[in-house]
Amino acid sequence: MEIKILKKTSNELKIEIEGEGHTFCNVLQKALLEDDAIEMAGYDIKHPLTSNPTVYVRTKGKRKPKAALIDAAKKMQKQNNEFKKSFERALKGWQRK
Repeated sequence: MEIKILKKTSNELKIEIEGEGHTFCNVLQKALLEDDAIEMAGYDIKHPLTSNPTVYVRTKGKRKPKAALIDAAKKMQKQNNEFKKSFERALKGWQRK
């Protein structure tokens, strides 16, 4: 996954994420919007077959958008690990039946 910085100010960040789609960006947007310091977070994919998504984040106050994105990524990773453990438990339980 490659990321290009398209715009960066003290409270705004616009990035392009190569090779991702709605699934990843939707989860990232949700994680960002759960942060009270986020004023706005969204993404755009001009065409799902020919373009990379653009993610935009604007923060409130002194919160830096880079820190908000890092925290959102950590939250996504934690949720992914929780899902993996739950899924593995479900598979083990299913195999016993």
